[in-house]
Amino acid sequence: MTTEQGAKWNPEAYQRFKGVRLRPAIDLIHALPELPDGAIVDLGCGSGAVGEALKGLGRHLIGIDNSPEMLAEAEKTGSYDSLVSSDISTWAPDDAPALIFSNAALQWVDNHQDVLPRLMGLLKPGGTLAVQMPHQNNAPSHHIWKSLAEEFWPGRIDFATGPDVMLPASYHHLLSPLGHLTLWETEYYQVLEPVQTGHPVRRFTESTYGLPILQTLDEAEQTRLIEAYEAVIGTAYPEAQDGTVLFPFRRMFMTLTRPS
Repeated sequence: MTTEQGAKWNPEAYQRFKGVRLRPAIDLIHALPELPDGAIVDLGCGSGAVGEALKGLGRHLIGIDNSPEMLAEAEKTGSYDSLVSSDISTWAPDDAPALIFSNAALQWVDNHQDVLPRLMGLLKPGGTLAVQMPHQNNAPSHHIWKSLAEEFWPGRIDFATGPDVMLPASYHHLLSPLGHLTLWETEYYQVLEPVQTGHPVRRFTESTYGLPILQTLDEAEQTRLIEAYEAVIGTAYPEAQDGTVLFPFRRMFMTLTRPS
């Protein structure tokens, strides 16, 4: 998906759901193999939500992101030894790290066929590339944003050329020749709390998948799209009497360890 302007991330909106977003990162940390000596890179660190947990591994921790707003929030956590403003698809370290950890960031990067092998090549021998990405684009929560935008403004957003998460088999065939690959998916059943305005699933997705779509539109068009999304999303994700919503969310995980 392409937009006329790059998405400007809103740390406050993103952190509203920090708890449910953090659990997959913790699960990925628990799945890490033994690491060689060297630094950890939090690639696409965002607001630093995973910084404290990664710092607990006892290594020099470097955060990489291209959003000034997110880097400013990450600095406030005090978890990072250094923070670097860089496009994660082209970033390269000064010294080879022991771990490149990317939590819910690489789904925004195009051309995984080239990017993931390149990242693998940046590691120390025996180092690991650990990745977690949402694999939710075909679920109603995400697909409704796309289908409504295409219905209202055909051709306005070029979804065909944008970044996406490939099928697990594609990652297996691409990455398994490069090292030891572990690949799995988990569907998390998250309980989203009520929000003051709107449906919880809309508020959850508008700061991530829906954001680049909304930013292609003017204010009146954004209002139209949000109202249409709100009109149908409750059918797929009904609210309980207390306003909470049970929200299944699928995520893909992989660890790829470079031969020593």
